[in-house]
Amino acid sequence: MGAASVGATSFGGGAGRASVARASVSPASGIAAPSGGGDRGPDGRTKSARARKRRRANILIACFAVFIMLAGIGVVGFTYYSTNVVLPEDTAPPQATTLYAFDNKTIIAKVGEQNRTLVTIDQIPQHVQDAVAAAEDRNFYRHSGVDYKGIARAAWNNISGGDKQGASTITQQYARNAYDNLKDDTYARKVKEAILASKLNDKYGKPQIMQHYLNVIYFGRGAYGIEAAAQTYFGKPAKSLTVAEGAVLAALIKQPVASSTHKGYDPAVNPVDAKSRWDYVINGMVEEGWLDAPGKPQRPTEYPKNIKSPKNGGAGIDFGVNTPYGNVINYVKVEMREKGLCVDKEAEVTDQKPLCSQALMAGGYRIRTTIDTKIQKAAVEAAQRKTKGSELAGQPKNLMAAVVAIDPANGRVVAYYGGDNGTGTDYAGKNTDANGTVSGGHSPGSSFKIYTLAAALKAGKALESRWKGRAFTPEGTKFKVSNAGVDNPSCGNSCTLRVSTLKSLNVPFYHVTEEIGPDKVIDMAKQAGVTMMWRTDTNPAKAYDLTKTDPKDIAPSPFFHVVGYGQYPITVLDHANGVATFANEGVYNKAHFLYSVEKQNETTGKWEKISSEKIESKRRIDKDVVADVTSVLKEYPGQVNHRLADGREATAKTGTWELKSDSPENGDAWMIGYTPQLATAVWVGNVQKRLPLKLSDGRKVSGANLPGGIWERFMNDALKGEPKKSFPPAANVGDPEAGNGDPPPPPEPTNPTPPDCDPQNIFCPQNPGNGNPGNGGLPGNPDGPDSPTNPGPGNDGGNSGGLLPTIAPRTNRE
Repeated sequence: MGAASVGATSFGGGAGRASVARASVSPASGIAAPSGGGDRGPDGRTKSARARKRRRANILIACFAVFIMLAGIGVVGFTYYSTNVVLPEDTAPPQATTLYAFDNKTIIAKVGEQNRTLVTIDQIPQHVQDAVAAAEDRNFYRHSGVDYKGIARAAWNNISGGDKQGASTITQQYARNAYDNLKDDTYARKVKEAILASKLNDKYGKPQIMQHYLNVIYFGRGAYGIEAAAQTYFGKPAKSLTVAEGAVLAALIKQPVASSTHKGYDPAVNPVDAKSRWDYVINGMVEEGWLDAPGKPQRPTEYPKNIKSPKNGGAGIDFGVNTPYGNVINYVKVEMREKGLCVDKEAEVTDQKPLCSQALMAGGYRIRTTIDTKIQKAAVEAAQRKTKGSELAGQPKNLMAAVVAIDPANGRVVAYYGGDNGTGTDYAGKNTDANGTVSGGHSPGSSFKIYTLAAALKAGKALESRWKGRAFTPEGTKFKVSNAGVDNPSCGNSCTLRVSTLKSLNVPFYHVTEEIGPDKVIDMAKQAGVTMMWRTDTNPAKAYDLTKTDPKDIAPSPFFHVVGYGQYPITVLDHANGVATFANEGVYNKAHFLYSVEKQNETTGKWEKISSEKIESKRRIDKDVVADVTSVLKEYPGQVNHRLADGREATAKTGTWELKSDSPENGDAWMIGYTPQLATAVWVGNVQKRLPLKLSDGRKVSGANLPGGIWERFMNDALKGEPKKSFPPAANVGDPEAGNGDPPPPPEPTNPTPPDCDPQNIFCPQNPGNGNPGNGGLPGNPDGPDSPTNPGPGNDGGNSGGLLPTIAPRTNRE
């Protein structure tokens, strides 16, 4: 064959051919080239001379390029190898923070930039390790950590413009995934990758390299590392994976997500190729002697059928934030700051105390919350609109409900439903906008009277003290105080505190507040657990932090005497905390969501506790005062047809507040109540825009219908199987003569039937009343405005609760 023409170096043929310049072939030897003047150019040289010159030039260029490449490799290699490269033991990858329910087993949320939980090699079964090696690097246990052919191929393709190729070992893949400066796809990256892989191989044994690799590699569905992958695809820890399950995860590594050219190997997206890749892994394990060999597991006979369906995203999206648990995550963040586990200033950051804004996202904490999954489930099933069969299902779309339940003995929030995610409005707690404005309160109406009643008893007013009940206009004001539109209640101006509470009368509670001082009512609510209250005469409503404010400084201005019957908004969480203090006989425990916080020791892989629950119980309300309040409230469930199942003793109080001033419509409705072991507050209101609260049948929402239905259903489900407990008896504190009302009317005859009258004679007087024993003659099944069967005008006692049928006042002798 003749010599190659200018630039005519040819490498093979067909697809994949790489050429330096344009390839061609010279005529075979023995065949003369045409002669004549056409063979010479303007410079007088022949074509062959010019070709030789161009060839020499191309060779020089190619040699120079190779020299530059090799020199670059040398410089990069020497510099990289001689530099003190930080190895994996010094660089922990970001981990997700995992939140558990109180059982410390059920994961309720994961938060983080990457859903990752580090594990040690002893927590990864050998058959899972072997499956990964069979999928990605069958020579893993034999080579020194570097694939030199892969480096050469990548370097050549980078120069020639061909396709970039991989064939990296597990060690090289780990190096690439562990270090940000190895993310590009060039020959220089390949060199760095190989050198680092060599250093890793020198320092670590194969088990350690496999551990590092399986903690950083991506498995799709937002799962980084084998532990997160095991939970994501199979709902179990890595240590519990079977051979077949491990092979499914190993098969994913090659391409866990779809691309423009291939659908990837997620079984839910590409089941055919996923199964084919799984077969490849299993066959590889058999060929390498890792299956069907003495002392090794048997080859699985079928593809796993227990693979979980994919969710919509990764950590921080579908691992709890976008569920009702999202608001729990928000409270955990707050409590971590309060406990000093994180800081807000960059200058104060340490290895132990990250920025609070980043703590959960990158801290890798294991957090045990106070949430009881059984009780949380009861709350969601009763109050969440989209849950089939809930009390809110099928109701008008503007209606929203919130439920908070607390264990009175310790302040643990066992259930919290304030919305369907942690990124929108929390209807049970506080919300802060971009301007720092705090919102979230709802007017509690007559449900707030529990604090007014307790404050009155503390001030020496007895349950039997009598107060004026007829509507009136306070001196110096322009508004009228009335009782749900009833200007003259049946007890007139001689209403006991007990009757006023059960009938939700506003006027007596206004007089009580005026006499003892509105600051005393606010202080009682504060002592019980209410931390914030909003004034309603500003736009937006202005919040006052009661924990940092002396009630005397904010009452009677801006919080006037109407605080006594619940005009000023508070949060559902605060109200539940206050109710819990009553359930605990006056002993306060701060409501909290955080039980314990653990952080993983990077060396041992063991979890170490860095914070634990600290309960600081404190008596804030006199025990006898609470006993008297409870003695009244335990009659209320029967009054509004919401007794608990199996005769379980419970207290309750409804509350309803008007849509706006002087409106006949309702804007907020409540039901609160407690047993000795569970305190709950339920609120129903609007999703966004404040509209009249109406049921699907057109009735007005009031405390006893929709909120009452949610409360009763929730309490029954939450307490199912729990022992029944009773309340202590009333203490009958205070002075019965302390009120501003008229003296009681003359007592009725104890035996109105004449001695000579036959009781069977229909013309003889019969015993009056059909009330329950011990309830002062109050009807056992009232049908008043706050009753489910007759919502009436909708507000108890002046737009804040329910009225009972008109009855003559009676004396309670409990």
